[in-house]
Amino acid sequence: YMTADGQLLEDLAEVARDAALLHGLLMRTRDAPNSSEVVGHAPFALFPSPVPKSLFLQALAAQPLFNRLVDRISRDPEFLENVLASTIKVDDFTARLFSIYRHVLQEGPKQSIVLGLNRSDYMVDQDRDGGMSLKQIEINTIAASFGGLTSQMPDVHRHILGVAERLEDQKKILDNNPAAGLAKGLAKAWELYGSERAVVMFLVEEIQRNIYDHRYIENELWKRNIPVIRRRFEEVFKTGSLDQEKRLFVGGKEVAIVYFRNGYMPQNYTEQSWEVRLMMERSLAIKCPDIGTHLAGTKKVQQELARPGVLESFFPNEPDAVDQIRATFAGQYTLDMGEEGDRTVAMALAEPDVFVLKPQREGGGNNIYGSEICQVLEAVKGGSERTAYILMDKIRPRPSHNYLLRPGEPLRLNACLSELGAFGAYVRHGKDMVMNECVGHLLRTKSVEYSDGGVAAGVAVLDNPLLV
Repeated sequence: YMTADGQLLEDLAEVARDAALLHGLLMRTRDAPNSSEVVGHAPFALFPSPVPKSLFLQALAAQPLFNRLVDRISRDPEFLENVLASTIKVDDFTARLFSIYRHVLQEGPKQSIVLGLNRSDYMVDQDRDGGMSLKQIEINTIAASFGGLTSQMPDVHRHILGVAERLEDQKKILDNNPAAGLAKGLAKAWELYGSERAVVMFLVEEIQRNIYDHRYIENELWKRNIPVIRRRFEEVFKTGSLDQEKRLFVGGKEVAIVYFRNGYMPQNYTEQSWEVRLMMERSLAIKCPDIGTHLAGTKKVQQELARPGVLESFFPNEPDAVDQIRATFAGQYTLDMGEEGDRTVAMALAEPDVFVLKPQREGGGNNIYGSEICQVLEAVKGGSERTAYILMDKIRPRPSHNYLLRPGEPLRLNACLSELGAFGAYVRHGKDMVMNECVGHLLRTKSVEYSDGGVAAGVAVLDNPLLV
């Protein structure tokens, strides 16, 4: 089918687009991002993309360890203070988050139940000899998306491969339901909160094109008779309050869990939003994530974890856990002021094409590549502004070929790169980890012409791994 005649491919693509709608792979249109009256299919790959089986299994096996690592970092204020000390001097967004973290520490946390829903993202790196290894790009500890829509992708590709009479490949499509697994974590935390009338509040963006990704998780909660509300920062500001016991109420409803699907970028916040974030963090409500877990996902923490001895401090007497996590790390380099940071600057300027410059931002489309690295570093290399970034080795994946289906775009064969994500869910009650699981996977594929950017940014598409 990759080399089939045009009409055969066009016919299959039409079937595929209808299959995406039939199986609920939905996204609101750019023209009406807040209306469910105009809906199209989310972008997706016509065929599943090859992923080495051993590396896929490695990513899933490592996820419970990353869950534990994130949880331990979030509870180590001395580590976070030391690691982020230079960053908060030059990055206002991280500084505002850290200010809330300090405030909560000084008051004393009100809630002993911790819920983490995260996603660790990887690419397959190929060395000069052709050897392949799994390398982590980042771990998303807030608003990790596409657990809902990717739960629909197995049925979409099974439908397409059946029509294409690729029945052996159809059997290889893996079951995958992160929506149910993420909801399981939310449900466990809600039960521990202990009030049947309390709601799970999805904190959502102003523009909600990706609402159906949320809805699949929300519907899993409704199946369990767990009430859900959706509110924006502005609505919580107007109707939210804390009672004397620090219980959070929004519109008269007690909130058991604040599930952040917003709040990960500076542009998500006004001054009112920052007031709301502080109120929620001070409350008895379970935050997903709480402010410490949010900070644990910063790029600066990622870089620090790659230093010798750091992982060992979080996993004493667990060398196998350390080895499993460290095996996924690409090279990470500090840009802090001093000799080590100076060496990093010189290294990046000498060979910009082998590195990625990463700011402390989430959401995709923020990383800096190639000649732009030189432009940025030349501007900031002599001052503390450079500490707002980290430098990472550029991963070199081997391209595959696929057709990427987006509404309104013509069908063409693309050389593609894929990014694998592993979803994690954990719940800790006091000192006891009562849930710690890898709850599914995500594959996103994009054309090689793009260096960075996700599905929501209009660059990548949803996909399934075909294990090889």
